[in-house]
Amino acid sequence: MPARTGEQYIAGLKERPREVWIRGERVEDVTTHPAFKNGVKSVAALYDMQHDPEMQAAMTYPSPTTGHPVGLSFQIPRTIEDLVRRRKMMEHWAWSSCGMMARSPDFLNIIFSSWAGAAGYFAQNRPEFEMNVNNYYEYIRENDLALTHALINLQRSRDPSPVTALSEQVALTLVKETDAGIVVHGSRVLATLGPISDDIAIYPVATHRLGDDANRHSFSFSIPCDTPGLKFLCRESLDQGRSHFDHPLGSRFEEMDSTVFFDNVLVPWERVFLLGDVDLCNGYGEGTSSNSHTGHQILTRCVVKAEFVLGLADLVINTLGTTTIPQVQERVAEMITHRETLRACLRAAEADATLNQWGVMTPAGGPIMAGRTMFGRTIYPRMVEIIQLLGTSSLMALPSECDFDTTIAPEINQYLATDTANARDRSKLFHLAWDVSCSSFSGRQVLYERMFGGDPVRTAIILFNNYNREPFAERVREFLATSD
Repeated sequence: MPARTGEQYIAGLKERPREVWIRGERVEDVTTHPAFKNGVKSVAALYDMQHDPEMQAAMTYPSPTTGHPVGLSFQIPRTIEDLVRRRKMMEHWAWSSCGMMARSPDFLNIIFSSWAGAAGYFAQNRPEFEMNVNNYYEYIRENDLALTHALINLQRSRDPSPVTALSEQVALTLVKETDAGIVVHGSRVLATLGPISDDIAIYPVATHRLGDDANRHSFSFSIPCDTPGLKFLCRESLDQGRSHFDHPLGSRFEEMDSTVFFDNVLVPWERVFLLGDVDLCNGYGEGTSSNSHTGHQILTRCVVKAEFVLGLADLVINTLGTTTIPQVQERVAEMITHRETLRACLRAAEADATLNQWGVMTPAGGPIMAGRTMFGRTIYPRMVEIIQLLGTSSLMALPSECDFDTTIAPEINQYLATDTANARDRSKLFHLAWDVSCSSFSGRQVLYERMFGGDPVRTAIILFNNYNREPFAERVREFLATSD
């Protein structure tokens, strides 16, 4: 099968119902349930872009196996030009959701592309795992699957150290090995897009390193979301069933976060990629360069999201007629600086890309880590705050779409118009600003960006321990030596 259409993606979800729970209800069909259906439509729209005659060349490339067009995010980059072309494809998908869907399918596609490019890494565990990685990569590429992942083990007690203390009462644990595969039991968070994905990938995460005795928690695999014993428990939906006018983001881009329970789930051997080797599980991100490649996708989306919010700010101040106020100009200038900083990090990551030991062109990790850290910790929360400061009371003086069809409509049209916008257009714009800065959808976005890369303290520890500061220290030593 070449690159899928949205219709084919939806059909696949219908044909393979999975066990999904939300608000005490077991969901029969995620493609029609109010909590999920609009998120499904948004993902389907991404797949349809691959078949748009004007977009197909930018979204696909010929399959090395069949020659048919497959998603460009599956391509293993060998040159900087490959990285740039892939990034432009990712930008198209990111703009489709205004940067609000962090788990669009290209994220996991890039994970497995980088793993396939470095498949020899997995052979260090068991020789057959190299073949498993390559076969699975080809399978998802040729079938254009949408994947989710769940990386974090639930814990009964949080430990601030980089090494996670795990309890077999709650953590995902190897129960046994059988002729058919491995059996695992326990829980994982946080499977974003989980209920509306085809497969779920499980692997360790750098910010929660495994301890020396954690061999029963050391594995990597991927299985279908309808695998027996696999259950998704969802948070409350942010899609409130309102119109695109009233909730323009929440009504479209609910990608849903879920806790995943594994009730003695059988993972076939051909879907196992790592098993029992703590060091290889802890080191796969650097050993395969997958951290840099997924960071490239993440930073691309962050740039798009920053550009979207900057564009929103510009429309807000023009609608309100506040463009000449100095403090307004200062705040928008701050947003411009944030956007330019992120774009510079992205370009530096591509310009300084190098071939890794496996011959895969890999974005530079330093600019990616810097951009990702700044975006989650400071840039995005601050941009949301600036939208609040620019919008002020207009973020609450918000008639609903249906109010324009009532007897009070004449008053709405008279009193809520501005010099540059009629009342309806103003209301539509500020419903969007509300969904970016004040709604429950907005709150989830800020939290998600803050914690996207894991615990900020652990992330900082990893950056401190892995960043080569010695060249700069040596320059200082050289300067000090000249004063003798």
